[in-house]
Amino acid sequence: MVKKADISTKKLISLAPEKGVKWMTQIPDIITGEIVNSEFQWLNRESDVLVKASSPQYGEFLVLNELQLRYKPEMPTGMRAYAALAEEKYNLPTYPVL
Repeated sequence: MVKKADISTKKLISLAPEKGVKWMTQIPDIITGEIVNSEFQWLNRESDVLVKASSPQYGEFLVLNELQLRYKPEMPTGMRAYAALAEEKYNLPTYPVL
């Protein structure tokens, strides 16, 4: 029987948010802010991390990171929907990383 892997993306990102977000976005002058609440009224995705960030070139935005060990074809659709919810809640553009 296959065991599920439990990797806490929130824990990994919280240890070094600026380094993690720079690596994910490849934006060298990015500045990270707080890790914001990624839970929505009817949706809770524990593997996602939502970080406020800004850069001189792009201004303020959110970086949405979801760590998945096994790819499923429906993942990009779900990520786009989740990014739209984050944009609506925080009124900031969202940079999704799957």
